[in-house]
Amino acid sequence: MRSLELEVRTGRARGFTDLTPACVRFAQDASGGGDGLLSVFVPHATAGLIVLELGAGSDADTLAALDRLLPRDDRYTHRHGGTGHGADHVLPLFAAPSLTIPVIGGRLELGTWQSIALLDPNADNETRRVRLSFLGG
Repeated sequence: MRSLELEVRTGRARGFTDLTPACVRFAQDASGGGDGLLSVFVPHATAGLIVLELGAGSDADTLAALDRLLPRDDRYTHRHGGTGHGADHVLPLFAAPSLTIPVIGGRLELGTWQSIALLDPNADNETRRVRLSFLGG
């Protein structure tokens, strides 16, 4: 198995960071053009990973839907940090901390408009770690 840790600067804004280019490069290099599985993992309690279309409004729609499902107020038992931070800790219910993507012939098997994105709703953390691992087939 090959592995790489990325340091991802998400800044103070809540939202998505496109990991696709880094995942493509890693999968091509680690696979040597072969087949296998790419695992993407974020070791944070208030961030998650999703596959979606970025830049066409889906990212804004997804954040709006999350805010409707997980209101950013003080209703949560977990209340340290800024207002709504408790909602950030419920995020793994909707955006898991890991993804697995098939790699065939050194290429990620993503659909035409699919991107691998880090979802970071927590404006308190400016930097996240992401672990990429490739297991050859």
